Amino acid sequence: MLKKIILGLAALCINIPLHAYASSAENEQTCQDFTNVNIRKLRSEETINLCQFKNKPLLIVNTASNCGFTSQFRGLEALYKEYKDKGLVVLGFPSDDFFQEENDEKLTAKVCFINYGVTFPMFATSEVRGSNANAIFKHLNKQTSSPNWNFYKYLVSADRKTITRFNSKAEPSSARLVNAIEKALSNN
Repeated sequence: MLKKIILGLAALCINIPLHAYASSAENEQTCQDFTNVNIRKLRSEETINLCQFKNKPLLIVNTASNCGFTSQFRGLEALYKEYKDKGLVVLGFPSDDFFQEENDEKLTAKVCFINYGVTFPMFATSEVRGSNANAIFKHLNKQTSSPNWNFYKYLVSADRKTITRFNSKAEPSSARLVNAIEKALSNN
């Protein structure tokens, strides 16, 4: 109780809404898995902690703007729209590991948000392979293996214990991926 009072007073002094601070502190205390990381959103200074998606299945995808599979953004967006109210979270991680991503985040954002109408969270361009991979992909790579190309998909169970890897050729609308998503949601 004393901690909440002190946090409330501190929030008032620096003009931060108490609920925002409490949510952040709560997430840090309750998310003890690989998603407890802050990642910068695409073309933004804002970072988000992926703990906010606790207890929800995640579909994590490494993306690229200039790849033969880039049109999969349409299918990923369709999956997100169909299943987000049931708990699925799609997360996009642009990467230039295969030399097919724009050098300017403004252009990456244009491809994602304007050309394909993506509304699911997209993050700043980062590495997804090797020792410099972002924290999320370091974990995915350790548990399964690194993506061999753009648009590899990793379906992570809500309890974070099961990770199923799908290669680039697995279309977002494929029966195998959709069935896996529906199973993950039913176990949620």
